[in-house]
Amino acid sequence: MGEGSQKEKMLKKNVLTVFLIAFIVMAPTVQAAPGKLRIFVVSSYHRDYLWSQQTQQGFCAALKDFKFLETDQQIEDFTKNDVLETDTVVLKKAWMDTKRKSGKGDIAAATENVMNQIKAFAPSLVVLGSDNATNFVGSSLIDTGTPVVFWGVTATPRKYGYIDSVDHPGHNITGVYKAGYYKESLLNLKKLVPAVKTFAILSDDSETARAKIKVLEKNAEDGNLPLRLVDTVVADSFADWKARALAIQGKVDAFYLTNFASLKNDDGSTVDVMKAGAWYLTHIKKPEAVGEKQLVQVGMLVAADESGYKQGYEAGRMVDLILHGKKNPAEIAVVAPSRGAIMVNKLRAQALGIDLTGKDFIEETVEGSKALEKYPQQ
Repeated sequence: MGEGSQKEKMLKKNVLTVFLIAFIVMAPTVQAAPGKLRIFVVSSYHRDYLWSQQTQQGFCAALKDFKFLETDQQIEDFTKNDVLETDTVVLKKAWMDTKRKSGKGDIAAATENVMNQIKAFAPSLVVLGSDNATNFVGSSLIDTGTPVVFWGVTATPRKYGYIDSVDHPGHNITGVYKAGYYKESLLNLKKLVPAVKTFAILSDDSETARAKIKVLEKNAEDGNLPLRLVDTVVADSFADWKARALAIQGKVDAFYLTNFASLKNDDGSTVDVMKAGAWYLTHIKKPEAVGEKQLVQVGMLVAADESGYKQGYEAGRMVDLILHGKKNPAEIAVVAPSRGAIMVNKLRAQALGIDLTGKDFIEETVEGSKALEKYPQQ
């Protein structure tokens, strides 16, 4: 963990050195540019990733509510094409694809590509979606003349050093972070299966997952969780992840799955998240809690949803405050939205023999499994 942290710091430093001078030169031009508002959105991930779809929906809903966009057709066009120009605004979106391309070189190349696009676009404001965009692109935008709003930062909004405090960010960057409803997810797992007492964390070795694991382990250490944490499994290799999951399932009553979208095949290629999910659902016979709607849609049992929709919507509200309300990002408090629904996957409950009758705490159910629909034989 320490070595990885040092490598990440060096990567950020290199990216910052390459691009900071360009942005200092560009900044006055951006601020002085007349005419239409120009908003550049960066996603850490890729178009098919369910979290990205949910944040996009929330962000676009806010753009319409706050009068950047006028029609659902404009939302559809922007979502489909990643570009949109209206009478008042120009929107452009770029994808870093760091779930599937998570190596140091991949992230550096994606950051360079995005920064070149931003410089050419000359934005009025940049929106950074989730951790890798906020971390690596944000390092080249801090203390420039370009306002920045982030969403989806895991655990603590101060982790990348871009804000002075939650209430008073103090720089040109503000945004929305994920509070992490880990305890709530595990509490609702125990409501579904009262006999469970122990659990293990099962995760890929991604930046987002590591942040979640840190919070979970600290909560376990402090005695703040309803189940006892027995072990933490973190793997980059899909084969290792599978083997360790099978080995540990006989030692615990349940699992908490953080992320598994960055697992690698033996040849270094990234495993389709649906394939990894389908394998887990087929071979692991213990109940699991997760933290997001997207994983319940994949097929996992229960979540207190860290709503991607709310993350995107709150970011859109901040864009309105800055561009329409002329507020300074330095003075806009960073926020974590309230949780989404308590969600249960009915197919997974049935497979595990869990009776949902009378479980009135459930606020939303998912009928099927996107993973098993795509990969029925694992």
